[in-house]
Amino acid sequence: MGSGQVTSSVSSELKGKHVTVAGLGVSGVPAAKVLHGLGAIVTAVNDGADERARAQAAELEALGITVRLGDGDTLPEGTELIVTAPGWKPDKPLFAAAERAGVPVWGDVELAWRLRGPDAAPWLAVTGTNGKTTTVQMLASILKAAGLRTAAVGNIGVSLLDAVLGEEQYDVLAVELSSYQLHWAPSLRAHSAAVLNLAPDHLDWHGSMEAYAADKGRIYEGNRVACVYNAADKATEDLVREADVEEGCRAVGFTLGTPAPSQLGVVEGILVDRAFVENRQKNAQELAEVADVNPPAPHNIANALAAAALARAYGVPAKAVRDGLRAFTPDAHRIAHVADVDGVAYVDDSKATNTHAAEASLAAYEPIVWIAGGLAKGATFDELVTKSAPRLRAAVLIGADRALIREALARHAPEVPVVDLDRTDTGAMRAAVQEARRLAQAGDTVLLAPACASMDMFANYNKRGDAFADAVRELGSVDG
Repeated sequence: MGSGQVTSSVSSELKGKHVTVAGLGVSGVPAAKVLHGLGAIVTAVNDGADERARAQAAELEALGITVRLGDGDTLPEGTELIVTAPGWKPDKPLFAAAERAGVPVWGDVELAWRLRGPDAAPWLAVTGTNGKTTTVQMLASILKAAGLRTAAVGNIGVSLLDAVLGEEQYDVLAVELSSYQLHWAPSLRAHSAAVLNLAPDHLDWHGSMEAYAADKGRIYEGNRVACVYNAADKATEDLVREADVEEGCRAVGFTLGTPAPSQLGVVEGILVDRAFVENRQKNAQELAEVADVNPPAPHNIANALAAAALARAYGVPAKAVRDGLRAFTPDAHRIAHVADVDGVAYVDDSKATNTHAAEASLAAYEPIVWIAGGLAKGATFDELVTKSAPRLRAAVLIGADRALIREALARHAPEVPVVDLDRTDTGAMRAAVQEARRLAQAGDTVLLAPACASMDMFANYNKRGDAFADAVRELGSVDG
């Protein structure tokens, strides 16, 4: 949509309005610029005043935008609307003050939704505890294979405001939405949407599992064609049942087993559709082979089925599903095969930053020498260890909260050898990989699936995965 296509009602509504932008960063700065460009009187507030924040403040102040650093709790006088960065917790004093004053709060996604032009591209939206980015990228690849102008946007790194207001014309958007973004997007209405899975995550932000699930479920509100859910995860189906959708919108499940009518699933190595076909009681449409999914791990096949369901809801032909999945390459650090050394496969799934993601990763291999640990973020590991114990050859533990995993292993898998690495220096990952090599046997997989966040030892999960891959390549070069 060109910026000239912004709906006049929203544009005029914002002109001259006193808007407070809460938080700078990836979403706050573009939101402040867009609002200022539409004639709003913008004040940006930010908790911190570090070097990055000061640089962003200078950039906004040069445009004539007021910025208050180190003061994110006070409602600026005269505020008529707050546009918040998604990471700001709902219990912040700023929002309590807004509620008392009757001031509405929008997220950047809500702002983008309201600024869409009259002929705007519909949104195919994806959320879930794990797999969002991969599924949205798969979906975009399928849509492109069908000849549609599309982009993977939202929580994936491409700003929805840029997608909505930029010059590029789109037919349809593949949109990744976090629970944070959904919390602040009350009027969002997708063409079709999927909740991939639900597991405890970000509970410190949401306050409870119920609140977290409710925010995820907002993605189904007002869906027009299909609410896609995970047949193996009843909580996602419950969210569909609770959603207020448009007349005629259907519940469509995906399963790794044989699909029932109105589901997509797998039959003898083939991904099949029994939802978007004529006479779905008797017929099924072949979409692709399991081998077309890269990598063909169970949780990634589930991602592919969810992406296919959304694409089919939009009317994409079966051939485009196959071609799009074949063309898709996953991002780094997502069950990425690094190398084989002495008959042992080394796999980097540093992106598995919570127990649910690690469980899916561990389910894809056996026997496994498991490298795990980091910041637990309040997680417990008993269920993960209980389910995964039969697959474990050994475990190598790193990071600040490794004792929690060690204790769960002692309770539920006492026969599994454990190496506890009490070090957090830059060589810790190299030491972990060397220990894993010592424990592994030919045919095993050494799997980095930490089940924890990375920030105790690394800048992010990418750096952690890079350190693992570098250490593995060192093993290979020593061999050579």
